Amino acid sequence: MELILVVVGAIAVTAIAHRRGLEPALIIVVIGAVVSFLPGFEAPELDSHILLTVVLPPLLYSAALDFSFPTFLRNIKPILGLGVALVVVTAFTVAAMSAWLVVVPLTFATALILGAIVAPPDAVTAVAVGRKLGLPKRVMAILTGESLINDAAALALFSIAVAHVAGSHTFIQNPLLLFGYSSVVGPLMGAALGYVTLWIRRRLANPGLETVQGLVVPFAAFIAAEHFHASGVLAVVVAGFVVGSGTVDAGYQTRLQERYVWNSVDVLLEAFVFAYIGLHLRFVLEDLDEAHESLVEVAIASGIVLLVVLVIRPLSVFAMFSRGVLSRQVEKRLSVPVPEHGGRGALGTRRRANAPAKWRSRIDNRALTWQENVVVSWTGMRGVVTLAAAAAIPATTAAGDPFPERATIQAIAFVVSVGTLLLQGWTLPMLIRRLDLSSDDDHTYTHVETAKAERVVHKAAEEVLDDFRANPPVGLGPRVLGEIRTTIARQSQDADEMPNPEAHTLRAETFAALYRAVLIAQRAALIGERDEGRIDDEAVRAMLERLDLQEAGVTARLESRL
Repeated sequence: MELILVVVGAIAVTAIAHRRGLEPALIIVVIGAVVSFLPGFEAPELDSHILLTVVLPPLLYSAALDFSFPTFLRNIKPILGLGVALVVVTAFTVAAMSAWLVVVPLTFATALILGAIVAPPDAVTAVAVGRKLGLPKRVMAILTGESLINDAAALALFSIAVAHVAGSHTFIQNPLLLFGYSSVVGPLMGAALGYVTLWIRRRLANPGLETVQGLVVPFAAFIAAEHFHASGVLAVVVAGFVVGSGTVDAGYQTRLQERYVWNSVDVLLEAFVFAYIGLHLRFVLEDLDEAHESLVEVAIASGIVLLVVLVIRPLSVFAMFSRGVLSRQVEKRLSVPVPEHGGRGALGTRRRANAPAKWRSRIDNRALTWQENVVVSWTGMRGVVTLAAAAAIPATTAAGDPFPERATIQAIAFVVSVGTLLLQGWTLPMLIRRLDLSSDDDHTYTHVETAKAERVVHKAAEEVLDDFRANPPVGLGPRVLGEIRTTIARQSQDADEMPNPEAHTLRAETFAALYRAVLIAQRAALIGERDEGRIDDEAVRAMLERLDLQEAGVTARLESRL
């Protein structure tokens, strides 16, 4: 009953925050923290692993379903830099500073747990703000891709550090080998489960059952990978990529239904997690008091960790992304032209003799502008993963002793999450507006890619209609065949001219078969052009959604005539 009340209250606060234009996550946490201090209030309790096992997989899976894998590969360099390298740098920097300053009694191992918890940013807020204010597509893609893999790196470090402090045994004792095993086996299991899911879907052919099956996939991928000591996060992400790219073979009802179902799941889970953590603030402080910790010392330590988290990201982003800009400027000013037939320029630059491999040619090597670097630097809000990982710290070690400094780590993680949401989440919209990042090139590119998709769709329809005209079915007169062609060619805008779908006449069956053939050809042509790299994946997805909505509208109008 308590959990239901938490969910209802969190959804109500989310609705109010959206209407007021506020950040729901921050408002929910603050209200939850205030409620926790009400007299006689008892916070609902969940097992420490439930938050990570139940909340994280569907959130990651939903993001992977909507994210384009070709776009992920195109921006793989900055995504890996932010999602893996920056997480490791942040975790070890926080650990070193926390252990060295000795504000609170944290060993390096326990400080590394804290570092792993606060290392991964949550891009949900940044992406939502960026979409509303029109951030460039490449920045949006980098932030979304980062959020898909940074959790895997952070949770791998978290698991290794917790196992070391708790005295429990890991599958592979060497941390580097364990990380490598987890990073390889997890995606393989996710891909296998994704293809099995698509195989089952082709045989279900029922939108309701397919949607229910989709709800099971992230949990199955996460639990199966974790059972074999691999990365459940990467398994979920890869399964989402596979299923998302394969849903073009599903019916339009399945695609439309899943889109709205997963949006609802995202809102529900995010609201619940932030409410759950906020409601435990008083009890975290009570645990600190029982552990005889000085709240002033914990507050100072929290401020230091928050400062480190806020500073390390801009420094790392500059080191990763701005070096290329500086080196190109130096080379442009100092180098001499590279000889036409090989050799080296003044700075040792050699002309490439061979063209890059096909997959490498699709990687976007363009540098971010300084304005884009600033925005990426300031999108370090911590959220669901930080709070869920803090709650997932075991209460006791393998020997049965209380886990050292558990309450201190949770309190610092709470302050860092709220602090980044407050400082960065509320100032990010103003920063984006001041930098004026809306790009005319982006709008032009989107218009061009959309026009390409429309041409592909129209050409595919014309080819099917031409074949229909050349090979008409037997038993229908020229006038009826002409009416069918004309109606399909007009994109089925007038339902009154369409046959009754339940009439089972030759005209109705011919119309339905031709309409399905046109849609199949259009979808296949779009996917083919995308796979060849001739159309941007986002434009293809947008056009596929338009075809789904069109098919849904035509079907609804046909069925309304019964």
